[in-house]
Amino acid sequence: MAVLAEEKDELLQERASNALLSQPVTALVEALGGDAPATALFRYCRQHLIEKPDIAYAMARHPRCPPQLLPAVSRNLSPAGVQDLMNDLDRLSSQPNLASALLHSATLTADQREQLRELLEQDTKSKTPYPDAESGEDQQKRVTLLQRLSKMRVVERVQLALKGNREERLMLIRDPCKVVQRAVLQSPRLSEREVESFASMANLSEDVLRIIGRNRVFIGNATVVRNLMNNAKTPLEISLHFLPNCTAQDLKALTLNRNIQETLRSMATRLQRQRALARI
Repeated sequence: MAVLAEEKDELLQERASNALLSQPVTALVEALGGDAPATALFRYCRQHLIEKPDIAYAMARHPRCPPQLLPAVSRNLSPAGVQDLMNDLDRLSSQPNLASALLHSATLTADQREQLRELLEQDTKSKTPYPDAESGEDQQKRVTLLQRLSKMRVVERVQLALKGNREERLMLIRDPCKVVQRAVLQSPRLSEREVESFASMANLSEDVLRIIGRNRVFIGNATVVRNLMNNAKTPLEISLHFLPNCTAQDLKALTLNRNIQETLRSMATRLQRQRALARI
């Protein structure tokens, strides 16, 4: 019907347009989610229904959506739609047109805008993400990886973070770009043991530790929670959130750990005393 609505025959065009207008929005959303919707359908929705967030989201999600329509689509996305697209780093890094169009969204947060700008960064020479390492036979493999990463654009490092191996993820979790760090944590190949290791690393950014501490899947692992609480770099709001559910053994370890923040250690000591009094 969308194709017929663009016909030169006025009678045919009118009948097809009227038929389209009688369709519920859910039917058009379903059509936009098909394997290969006609380009004419995207144009029709852009002209008549773009202000509906469900339509805008369905258009943005489909790789066949014409690039020239994406800025208008992005302006009509709901905050939830924007966040859902931002979470799909694989698609954003492989489709720069979508990442660029999302900058037109009025609901972008400052953090989302920063991620998009990082993804669209093209210059690798002005901001080398990894320091040079000394050469040597034992270090050759690491040096080769460092050299390879230093020549990659952000989108390439995001793709590697999502699809690379354990050694590459270990390097990329310390990348200066937040979007690359987040891609590591979204990798389908990421293991529980790796997350446990990340949670204990004091040389990671607070943003990485905060993401781990807010991920329901990650914190379902008691070792991850324990490592986060004993990591001096973990943001205080994350550590204090876990404190009430600490086991007696973990609580005692916190009271004796002089490397964590003093506020957390004091609160752990107070909770330990409260529990002791409650048992009397």
